[in-house]
Parts: sequence; C-alpha cells; structure tokens
Amino acid sequence: MFYRGGYGEVGDGREMGPKRQRLIDQGSSFYGTSPGSSFMYNPPSYSYIGQPPPFPVVRLRGLPYDCSEADIAEFFHGLDIIDILFVHKNGKFTGEAYCVLAYPLQVDFALQRNRQNIGRRYVEVFRSKRQEYYKAISNEISDSAGGSPHRNVSRAKSFDDAKDLAEHTGILRLRGLPYSASKDDIMDFFKDFALSEGSIHITFNSEGRPTGDAFVEFANAEESKAAMIKDRMTLGNRYIELFPSSREDLEAAISRGRFNVSYKPKSSDEGNDSAEPMGVLRMRGLPFSAGKDDVLDFFKDFELSEDSIHLTFNSEGRPTGEAFVEFASAEDSKAAMAKDRMTLGSRYIELFPASIEELNDAVSRGR
Repeated sequence: MFYRGGYGEVGDGREMGPKRQRLIDQGSSFYGTSPGSSFMYNPPSYSYIGQPPPFPVVRLRGLPYDCSEADIAEFFHGLDIIDILFVHKNGKFTGEAYCVLAYPLQVDFALQRNRQNIGRRYVEVFRSKRQEYYKAISNEISDSAGGSPHRNVSRAKSFDDAKDLAEHTGILRLRGLPYSASKDDIMDFFKDFALSEGSIHITFNSEGRPTGDAFVEFANAEESKAAMIKDRMTLGNRYIELFPSSREDLEAAISRGRFNVSYKPKSSDEGNDSAEPMGVLRMRGLPFSAGKDDVLDFFKDFELSEDSIHLTFNSEGRPTGEAFVEFASAEDSKAAMAKDRMTLGSRYIELFPASIEELNDAVSRGR
C-alpha cells in the first residue's frame, strides 16, 4: 500500500518490504508518472532534457527511538510516500531514515519540514541520492545477515521487546488518539479494566488543542502491564500505541501544555485533595456578549444564583471572556467539570478548578 495523501489512510506501517523490491527492480519508472492527483500536492509534468528526473529521496536525522512509519507519514502529511527505510547499526536504530517520495518536486516540500518536531524531537531533513538510499538498503541486509537479533524480525518487534522489559509504575501513555477522542472513548478502549474519569488525562497543547496523547493511571503496575495487550489496537480508525510511563512523565507533559482538567502533582507534604476543585470554577472563552443568564443556562443542572457568577472585565470596563462561578460545594464544581469544552453560543468553553483567592485577585485587577 502507498501512503497516498494523509495519516488517516495509514495502516500499521509495516508493508514497505515488497514495495521496496519493486522500486529497486523498476527504477525511476516506478514513481515517474503520476497515477492521479495527490491529496495536497499535485505535481506538474516534468521536462528534463536529455536526463532522467532526479531520484526523489530525503534523509531524516534525529528521529525518536520509538518512531514508526506512521509517524513519518504524518510528519510528511500530504506527500506521496513510496518507501521508508529506517537505518540501524549493529541492530540498534540510529535515529536516521530514508524516505522515497513519488515525485522529484515533493522533495522541495519535504525539505520545508526541516527542524520540525516528531514528538519531543526536532527532525532534520536533507536532500539525498539514489546511491545513498541503495547503500543503506545494502547495509540493512548485511546487518540482518550478520545475525543481529533485531534485524531478523521487524523493528517494531524490537520496540515490543523494549516495552515488555520496561518498568511499570501503573501509568501508560497513549499515542495516536483521534483528536475527537473523549474520556468515555478511552474508558471503552480499556473496558476490561476498572478506570474512572479522574484516572484519564487527555493532553492539550498551549493553544488548547488536543495533542493525540493521553495518560491513564491504572490501579497498580500489574494492571498497567496487563493493559499493554491493547497496544496497537484501534480506537475509531486510528491504531493506538501504548508506552509504560511514570508520574514524572505525566507532570512533564503538564509543564509543556495542559490537560483537559486542572491537575496538580502531589508532593510529599500534600494530601490527596491537593488537585481537587475548591467549589469555584474559572470559565474561559465566553462570548463577549455573554451575561449571567447565559452562564446560569450553561450550568442549568446546578443550583446557582446570579450572585455566584462573577464576569470579569478589564481596566477599561470591557469583558475579558472569563468568569468565575461559585458552586454550593466542591463536589458540585467537580461534577460541573463535565461541561468542559462544551459550547455556549458559538464558542466552546474551557473550565478550570479555581479558588476564592484567584477569584478575588481577578476581580481586583479589573472591576
């Protein structure tokens, strides 16, 4: 199968072998003629006088150790990928790969991705040559023939072995979630395990957009290890990768972006209630025309009065798009978090646990 268009059509990313042989056998005729329109880049007809078109291959450097073909297909979203070859040395992944594209023009588009990120790592993209790509294939074959334990099976298998050996702390990281995935979807994915909504942490970037990652806290390390059986199973039309993780990773993810609910890491001198709502929620993203009646209607399942709603204004008396709401109890404010990212009018509203001190501070800054 070709990576035609985008990530949504990618399977488990392990069907390159037969295609690579066809590429070597057929040479430039394998990619030289467009079979139809690409998803994003419809290449023009080429006119090379007296010489064949250049071989459309790029080299990538700095890839994450757990990088997959699907990750690279997503990295080059919209380009037509013919082959991806991961480079190994003595059975170990070097962090480099070659990517063969369908048309020479697409190399220029691929180079525009230079120093963009895959996961936490920025990836360098270089123009390459047919001879370098063929030499890399030859080296891979030699490495396999040399008896490397990682080259007699797919590279994915070596990652599976590494996952099996990893220490489990009761926390798993999920990667590849549909951007529309909710906590209910993740609970259904792990329906054989006892999970609560509070044990699922979907991550968002600094702009409030989902990253496709999540962290799940299981009852114990044994359950998180057993849940690894779901690795590379599908949720919707996406296959989900699972990685043993830790509380440190969870807290590091918070520092880079944010979660769909407020979360505070536990320290040795804090109790279990340190991350609990205190009966106050902060709303962000309100329409500037929103009034207290609109907020009351948004939280119509809860008993609120106009006096418990505090719309905030800047020093010029203009609405900030934020408000603080005082609920009858911490339990009510926690239950109200179910409304996080639901819409009020045409705007989706973000909710954050807050405190009376934050409320008073916001009021004192504006009026």
